[in-house]
Amino acid sequence: MTITSAILLGFIQAAGEFLPISSSAHLALLPWLMGETYQGLTYDVILHAATLFAVLFYFRKEWFYIIKYGLTKPKSEEGKILWLLVIGTLPAAVAGVLFQKQIENTLRSPYIMAGALILFALVLFYADKKGSKGGAVMNIKNILIIGCAQIVALIPGVSRSGITITAALLLGFGRAESAKISFLLSVPVIAGAFLLEARHINPADINAAFILGFLTALIFGWLFIKFLMTYLQKHNFNIFVVYRIVLGIAVIIIALAR
Repeated sequence: MTITSAILLGFIQAAGEFLPISSSAHLALLPWLMGETYQGLTYDVILHAATLFAVLFYFRKEWFYIIKYGLTKPKSEEGKILWLLVIGTLPAAVAGVLFQKQIENTLRSPYIMAGALILFALVLFYADKKGSKGGAVMNIKNILIIGCAQIVALIPGVSRSGITITAALLLGFGRAESAKISFLLSVPVIAGAFLLEARHINPADINAAFILGFLTALIFGWLFIKFLMTYLQKHNFNIFVVYRIVLGIAVIIIALAR
């Protein structure tokens, strides 16, 4: 992998992880479009680890209190959040372990990813129009629904942030609040995926390109979180819906042409 490719993949991971456009699809589609070999799921997970640090840093104050009260006052309103996030992580964690091989080897067809990009763009559009009223509360029922939605995101093209934001919107959370829930819920999911794949990392593979890709994903991950949290204060998700549909159609046309 060249340094240019590594930096580009790091940037794409940062954008795709936090914007509702699917990082896994972009990481798989880029080498396919460029005629290069797919870099492998392990490298993707390393880039996910970089964005894990980005979300931890951006929400460092929230995580401090979430962990503090979760361990010392688990029955308080603040303390319950930690355990709700744990509960919300379980469905996708179990599904990820059970279907890891199918995810890596079967679901990376350009047609599957393009279809997922388009279909779930429309679902997000519907949720944004019908939901996003605000006023919903974090409880076991809501977090389990959002957590189960993450299972669908194991299909490249769905977008983990996109589907969790969609579920939160339909449950009555506001736009920015839905994004925050999605970001907080990403931490245990990304951490679990990293730990699952970390054993496959070969230290000999860690080179300049590897490190630069990680740093790019880390820095731009933080910037994209900041952008989206600000953007959603005044705007809807239409720009991401349009982008996903255009990209999905483009992928189908290119696949048919090949």
